[in-house]
Amino acid sequence: MKREKFIQITTASGSRKTLEKIAEVLVEKRLAACVQITGKANSVYRWEGDIERAEEYLCFIKTRKSLFGRVEKVIKMLHNYEVPEIIAFDVYACGKDYEDWLEKELKR
Repeated sequence: MKREKFIQITTASGSRKTLEKIAEVLVEKRLAACVQITGKANSVYRWEGDIERAEEYLCFIKTRKSLFGRVEKVIKMLHNYEVPEIIAFDVYACGKDYEDWLEKELKR
């Protein structure tokens, strides 16, 4: 059986609670095998013509490439930002045991 490619999706929010809810729903629905939420990072960005600065929590979501659309839908539904960051990166390689675990934990 050919293994499907995995991706890591990132998002960020000033609300840890928001990211924890997103993580819980994604893992519960088997749309993510693992979600990590890190401490605050300083973000600088342009929003509606102004340069903004914010402290945000970062969120890393491990999933299958084919589940991206469903993960994106959950993030948009639960996120507290009007335009949340939703960026996916291909996983080039990972340990065999970890890859086996991802296969087992994620929805087909």
